[in-house]
Amino acid sequence: MKFISELSVAPPWLWMAFCTGIFLLLLIDLSLFGKSTHKFSRKSALTESGIWISIALIFNLWFGFAYGKELGLEFLTGYLVEKSLSVDNLFIILLIFSSFRIPDKYQHRVLFYGVLGAIVLRAFFIILGAQLLHMFHWILYVFGGILVVTAFKFLFDSDKKIEAQENWSIRFIKRIMPTTNLFNGNHFFLRENGVRKATPLFLALIVIEVTDLIFAVDSIPAVFAVTQDAFVAFASNILAILGLRALYFVLADWVGRLRYLKPGLAAILGFIGIKMLLIEVYKIPSWVSLLVIFSILATAALSSWYVTKLEERNLR
Repeated sequence: MKFISELSVAPPWLWMAFCTGIFLLLLIDLSLFGKSTHKFSRKSALTESGIWISIALIFNLWFGFAYGKELGLEFLTGYLVEKSLSVDNLFIILLIFSSFRIPDKYQHRVLFYGVLGAIVLRAFFIILGAQLLHMFHWILYVFGGILVVTAFKFLFDSDKKIEAQENWSIRFIKRIMPTTNLFNGNHFFLRENGVRKATPLFLALIVIEVTDLIFAVDSIPAVFAVTQDAFVAFASNILAILGLRALYFVLADWVGRLRYLKPGLAAILGFIGIKMLLIEVYKIPSWVSLLVIFSILATAALSSWYVTKLEERNLR
């Protein structure tokens, strides 16, 4: 536990309590929703999403009182950045489900295990990133450069098309294990002529995990641009990811209408990348970062909504 104490103000007991709490929440979530074969309703999604956001904000409030206003603001900013990046991820997940023709009633089970895998991956990369920053301060500039490059990629690249079934991970899986296009309820495998085969649910899960690994290249440097405290980075990221499944069912029908989300995320990543590159020249206060990020997101969301309304009005 010694190396943990060097990376964060949070004591070992808080790390253990937080991880235990997350584990218990996941067990409750799985028992309530994970085994259902019914379509996840919009009302249930809104309720669950509200619960996850409330848990995150309550923990953020307690953490700010316990460990200081500055770390509390860093936590909130990190949570907001990861949440906004997660909304962009939802569009990719929607395309993956469409590519594999996953029925609505099975999607929430795939998302649960996708979120579980994302938590493990993010935990590993955040601890690794914090340790590298502790040992080599110059990595800050590498992270800052990654974010600036990613900002340009978000601004000019398009992800409107995705060939999930042609993903390299799927080609690899098909080489090492039998697969089928048939479904077996909400199970990841079935037996066909005595042979155990992977269903489209399992293949979709693999693509989601690989996609999250790619997105981690953006989100991990982003959170370390906001805070260099390992616990703040870890907890804010995990709490933002936990609500991803419910958020998907809230936004799935109209996430594609957020036409200005990409430019907004590009502006956010560019801002925090430049903030990281200039950290030795001028350290931008946490409250300024939070205000800038919130303003960009609000502008992107309201602009998307306004333009969509104008187009609908012109079609009448």
